[in-house]
Order: sequence, then C-alpha cells, then structure tokens
Amino acid sequence: MFIYTVQQGDTLTSLSRRFGLPANRIAADNALRYPNSLAVGQSLVIMSDSMRYVLQEGQTLYSVAQEFGVPLQTLIDANPNVNPISLQPGEIVNIPMQSNVSRRPAVINGFAYPNITEYALNCALPFMTFLSPFSYSVTPSGELIAPAADDLILRAVRSAVMPLMVVTNIYDGSFSTEVLSQILADGEARERLISSIFYELDEKGYYGLNLDMEYISPDDREVYNAFLTEISRRLHDAGYILVTAVAPKYRADQQGILYESHDYRVQGEAADYVIIMTYEWGYTYSAPMSVQPIEEVRKVLSYAVSEIPSEKILLGMPNYGYDWTLPYTRGTAAQSLGFITATDLAVQNGSEILYDEKTQTPYFYYTEGGTRHVVWFDDPRSIDAKLRLVDEFDLAGASWWTINRCYVPNWLIAQNQFEIVKL
Repeated sequence: MFIYTVQQGDTLTSLSRRFGLPANRIAADNALRYPNSLAVGQSLVIMSDSMRYVLQEGQTLYSVAQEFGVPLQTLIDANPNVNPISLQPGEIVNIPMQSNVSRRPAVINGFAYPNITEYALNCALPFMTFLSPFSYSVTPSGELIAPAADDLILRAVRSAVMPLMVVTNIYDGSFSTEVLSQILADGEARERLISSIFYELDEKGYYGLNLDMEYISPDDREVYNAFLTEISRRLHDAGYILVTAVAPKYRADQQGILYESHDYRVQGEAADYVIIMTYEWGYTYSAPMSVQPIEEVRKVLSYAVSEIPSEKILLGMPNYGYDWTLPYTRGTAAQSLGFITATDLAVQNGSEILYDEKTQTPYFYYTEGGTRHVVWFDDPRSIDAKLRLVDEFDLAGASWWTINRCYVPNWLIAQNQFEIVKL
C-alpha cells in the first residue's frame, strides 16, 4: 500500500493504468462518490505493491530511488529490461513500494452511537479490537440510563470484537460537573453506580468498562482518583478490564476544568488502557485550524508517556473535520463534516486541496453563494502520519471518535501499519 497525491490532469482511468489496479478498486478503497472527477491535491490509498513511473528529462534510476525512498539495487532488480546507463525521457520504470511486512500488534477501539448505520458498522468492525457504544448516562442518585445498544453488542461479538460498556457523566444531554460531584460526595450513590455498572456488565455481556468522565470539578480530583482505584480493583477481581478516556494534557498542573482532575499517573495505574482524546484543537467555536495538529499531539504524548505506561495508551483519532465561513468571526459556529463530504466539496467546487506540513493536515477553500469557506479535515496522508505516532511513542494502539461515518482509508491504513488485536 502507498499513498498518492493527485496531480493536474490525473483521472481515475490514468491512475488505473499507472498502478495496474481496476478503477473501481481505487474508487472503492477511497470511497470516491464522484470517481469521474478528482481534486488536485487529493490523496488516495493505492492498495498495490508497485507503481509505474514515467521518467522525466534528466532523471536517473538513482534520482528516482532517492525521490521515492527505494534502495537503488531494489529499483534496478525490479526493472531488468531497463538499461540504467541509457535512460530516455518517457521510459516507464516500475517502482516497488515497501510494505510493512513486520506489523506490530495494536489495539483499535471505536466509539459508536447506537444510531450507526449497518453500512458504517460493517465498514469498521473487521478492524476493531473494542467497540464502545456511546453511552450510559447517570442520574444524581447514581442510577444509569442505558443506550439502545443491545444489537451493537451482539454484532461486535459476532465479529470477534470486544464490546465495552461506556459510562459518562452526561445528564440532560451534556457532561455535568454537578451531577458527578453529587455522586462522588454520596457514599450510597457511588455504591449504587458501581452496582449498576456490574449489573449491566453481567447482564449485557460486555468485556469491560470504558469510563469517559469529563468536566470533573478540580475539587473532586482526589475523590475521583479514589473512585477510579476502587472500581479498577473490583473490575479486575471480577475479570473485567477498565478503559478510561482523558483530555489531552501537556503537563501535570495544567489548569482548566477539562484537565485538572484527569490525573494521568493514577489513570495509568488503574486502567488497562487510557484513551487520550488528542483532537478538538480546531472545534465548533474555534478559529479555523486543524482538528488534530500533529505537533500538539506529539507534545501531549511526550508528557503522557512520562506518567502512563506507553503500552496502555490509545491515541485518539478524530473521524471528522470542520467547515468555517470566512472571514471568521469569534462566536460563530463551524459545521462538522465527514472526510468524504469534505473531499466531495473540494471536487464539486474545483478547489485544490492544500496540505499543511506543520500540522500534517489537508485544507481547502471554496466559495458558495458569495461566501468564502475554509475546510480542515483528514485524508490518507494525515491519517498515516498521525498513526505513525503509535510506533514513535510505542503506544498500545488508537481509538476513533466516532465510527458512525464510514471512511475506508482509516481502516486500510491502520491494517497496513498494524496487526490488529482481535477477540
């Protein structure tokens, strides 16, 4: 597998000839809804182990080997009918692309809302270790409100995927600092919550608990740590695993209600896996920017591995981008959109897709009804770059928020880089 960036004049037919793959295979692997039109700068997953390259004036096999990162002797061996000392412009050279033959095991989690379509679920399940239906919510007395996720549990197990019970402090539709504080302050409510969790684990057939508590009051830091330690002990005694989700922190004393009560060291001791939600730098009410700038993610991971064993960390991966109207006005909302929709917008508007090397993120501009827009999203290049952080920091794997939108390159790239751990 390799990733190709569309150039001016490329068509699906010409790429099919160039890479020796059926056009419909390239279209399917990249979820192309408009296969007869490609955007300049669009990146494509090419599920092939070689590519055909047309030599330009002045090029040598050595310069081609340097350009594509292929050993010169490998290139010579792959082209026995090419005379390396008398190359001609227009001559075709076969370039073998290195495959990741020694893939390391990796854990892959995907959050899913219960309204996920069958198509999107089928798209992702073959590549999942864990499926985390979102979510059980809580009441101030410590009772649980269950999602309609029974079918997801059954479908997960049938696909050799381990379903996890997701519990959040969502109350009345949003994360509630106050409700969690009430539960943590009331011994009976805490015990009721834990008992309810164990009842659901046993009754529904979950393999463990995925605890996603957010906006925890800084005053509750220590009591929440104690709660985590206690529920971890009881889960492990009963044969269940504990997964937690935490905000992306740069340092232990980072201020803000999102961060202060997420104690990385305690989370790393209590949990089997810790999902670091490394996204939402660009968000609904932010100025236009990358949702997941790689240099910021790298800073978070550098701190995280100093507090949490790296083999417990799952890298958070966003499955969405944002469309901002320009000029940006503070307080105006961007529109969330999937990667396929983003690419379609570029194609339909004749926009060139640009790539920001610093953040490793694609973006483009378009105009609709006289209003200019900018879209930041992810594509095969950026997904590949960010998943390589799993190896760079020796992490356990990755976790997607959410899998409700099917984007095939997510899974082809993950499968190319890792041997995905299954049930």
